[in-house]
Amino acid sequence: MNLLTLQTDFRAWLETGSDEAGARFAPEAQAGLLVYQNNYRASLMACLEESFPQTLSWIGDQAFRGVAARLIDDRPPDSWSLDHYAAHFPGALAEAMPEDPEVAELAMLEQALADAFVGQDAIALTPDQLAYIDWDTAMLRLVPTVQLLTINTNAAKIWTALCSGIEPPTATVLTTPATLLLWRAGHMSCFRSLDRIEYELISDMFSGLTFTDVCGRLVSALGEAEGLMTAGKWLARWAADGVLIKIVQVH
Repeated sequence: MNLLTLQTDFRAWLETGSDEAGARFAPEAQAGLLVYQNNYRASLMACLEESFPQTLSWIGDQAFRGVAARLIDDRPPDSWSLDHYAAHFPGALAEAMPEDPEVAELAMLEQALADAFVGQDAIALTPDQLAYIDWDTAMLRLVPTVQLLTINTNAAKIWTALCSGIEPPTATVLTTPATLLLWRAGHMSCFRSLDRIEYELISDMFSGLTFTDVCGRLVSALGEAEGLMTAGKWLARWAADGVLIKIVQVH
């Protein structure tokens, strides 16, 4: 048996635990194989529990581990890092618990916050730099950790309550979907809600949007006085949040 065959057979055993895969190894190796498989499954379970602490708290150990165990059975890791394995769990929850949509959305929020935390670093625009920019030619761009997440339940309020150690609200389906802005500020992942207009503007900032365009669109939507006031207010908020990267002047 060459090394590649041995590695392939060993992976098959870890993933399935089948008698066929185990039979490819010597009888004296069987006890050791069980130890390796238990460690493999325990590592994946621990990865999911550590990645989704509020989801675990919300649905409880038994339900969480039941879905996690099925995911481990059905989907082996497909990346070099266990951090990437967690990305499959919200979908597994949505499939397993369709009558409780807040569960999958709570996990989606936790995953998005985790992704923001490990996202690419960038130097964000700060409020004290706003006065030195030519806003007639300024192109607004977002830091790499920014994400947009649309949810249909009050999962964000549930997450906030659980993190704060207070009684979470009863799960409800929203009358209108909510859009969240997520990003990393310093060493902390953050999120807040957006209204429809701010969501549309930030969506377009992923490919770059001039501040002149922002002002024009807000004036069209809200009228000149309120539109220009809102443009200034939101610019200050974006800078305070740390979601804008260094401004590019376009000519």
